[in-house]
Amino acid sequence: MLLEPERRDVCLTARSVAASAGAAPGETGTVSVRRGDLVVLTPSGVALDQLQPADCPVMSLDDRVLEGRREPAAEATLHMAVHRQAADHDRDATAVIGAATVDTVAVSSVLDELPPVHHRAASLGGAIAVTPYTTYGTGDIADHAVKALKGRDAALLADHGGVALGRDLAHALENLRLLDWLCATYLRAAQIGRPRVLTEDELAEIRHRDTYGWAGPDLF
Repeated sequence: MLLEPERRDVCLTARSVAASAGAAPGETGTVSVRRGDLVVLTPSGVALDQLQPADCPVMSLDDRVLEGRREPAAEATLHMAVHRQAADHDRDATAVIGAATVDTVAVSSVLDELPPVHHRAASLGGAIAVTPYTTYGTGDIADHAVKALKGRDAALLADHGGVALGRDLAHALENLRLLDWLCATYLRAAQIGRPRVLTEDELAEIRHRDTYGWAGPDLF
């Protein structure tokens, strides 16, 4: 079976997405990983927590389905566009995960941008763009996602949820969970008052600090 280890890893990651707190039930979410010019994706017609490796289609970057007993998920259009962009620009992102959680959908249905209210936002690129609303599975939403992910490891898709990139599936899942946590934190803060937002200078200082270990730049 073509890319069997990657298909197995996609299934395991999909189950983790389905088990996440606040995740929408059923097929609401898509997981993909690229190896060279080939991409493994979750299929349509199967709940994320019931996937088997043979279900997952393998596609080439020119959108041809090479193997798999089921059709790609509708969001394959978005995932393939992101993978092509990463491959064309030699970006180290090889995994993409899209999911709808209560908090990512809530924020994406109200805000035009998720502001950085915690220093961990710096690791995703800072403020998180929210794309214009577009029907899922279309070329338009794929184009919006590619634009929103420029220089970022996560984006919010208006009224759909979130999408995250990673150097592998584990990293993409970590980034997706961080995006969800940042959304939840913002929503909690907004219940109290106007959230304090980190400035670009403060984010730059955080990125500088992150280049050092536990000692930091000024221990001695």
